[in-house]
Amino acid sequence: MIKDSIGQTGEKRMQIMPNRMDREFYKHQTEYEEAALQVLRSGWYVLGENVRKFEEEFAQYLGTAYCVGVASGLDALWIAFRALGIKETDEVIVQGNTYIASVMGISINGATPIFVEPDEYYNIDTNKIEEKITERTKAILVVHLYGQAANMTSVMEIAKKHGLYVVEDCAQAHGACWNGKKVGTFGDIGCFSFYPSKNLGAYGDGGAIITNHKEVKDFVQMFRNYGSEKRYYNKVVGTNSRLDEIQAALLRVKLKYIEEIAEEKCKIAKMYLSELSNAEVVLPAQRPESNSVWHQFVVRCNRREDLIKHLASCNIGTIIHYPVPPHLSEAYQYLKICRGSLPITEKYADSVLSIPIYTGMSEREQEYVIESINTFE
Repeated sequence: MIKDSIGQTGEKRMQIMPNRMDREFYKHQTEYEEAALQVLRSGWYVLGENVRKFEEEFAQYLGTAYCVGVASGLDALWIAFRALGIKETDEVIVQGNTYIASVMGISINGATPIFVEPDEYYNIDTNKIEEKITERTKAILVVHLYGQAANMTSVMEIAKKHGLYVVEDCAQAHGACWNGKKVGTFGDIGCFSFYPSKNLGAYGDGGAIITNHKEVKDFVQMFRNYGSEKRYYNKVVGTNSRLDEIQAALLRVKLKYIEEIAEEKCKIAKMYLSELSNAEVVLPAQRPESNSVWHQFVVRCNRREDLIKHLASCNIGTIIHYPVPPHLSEAYQYLKICRGSLPITEKYADSVLSIPIYTGMSEREQEYVIESINTFE
């Protein structure tokens, strides 16, 4: 028993953080350090060769024509909608239980987010999209939450029927597939975050936009660099949102191991799904057509605070993704959406809990998490 081996009086107990970003670094430390030093020694730190090569390599990995690096996942989202001409008076459909950055990508452009309830897989319930479409609806934002692909077959059918753009928020789903095709490649634009905790995480902020449309690629390349195609000649009022050269170099290293990272997390998730057996803890459902890359392993518990305290007493860290749904946040009170309007979204916000899952997590650590959850009363 894990508890017997590490929990005896006077012995140091195991401590497990919700995430460990350092272990993947140490696994390939020499490659990361060499890549960083190469950039530092080059004297070229903004929009250099590494950004260009990473854009090419990431586009090739995903199977799309173009990739443009930007400064963050949020920048990818709001610039994507800007590229599509989304503006004030427009509406964009999005699931209610997403991270607030998804919604900010819409509202930064002056458009109104229209929330749809999630399904049992934590993704948008495609059966509830059409009832929210109005003459002002211009796009659907699909969020592949926690690393599992949404039902892109249904989304694309609805979008085609109603003449809507589709933007995919793939911030948590690098390499996830729907029926064998990678997410981000179904809609008009795919948006990615390279925040350090992601499967394809940088060592700082970063993001990217992918597309098969050259006009979108050309606009984003110009817009991210102060609206300039030629230095000091500005076509539009753009922004400064450029993927750093050093981050691109580090991402090029990690991209080589992205499938290995996903496979390792899938193995941990499989163990959790097989061994967790506490009746008070609801395990995540898996959609048959989707292969999750397990950015997070999210359970539900009606006694969440008690479970958090129990795991903390076992020196196991957890995170809630996310405790306040966007429609109830202070930032979006102007929408005047009251509590009770999205009951499934709110139920998830009150009960979801992410347990530790990360690259380099030992089998001993996994067993300890499992035993600690299974002994929760």
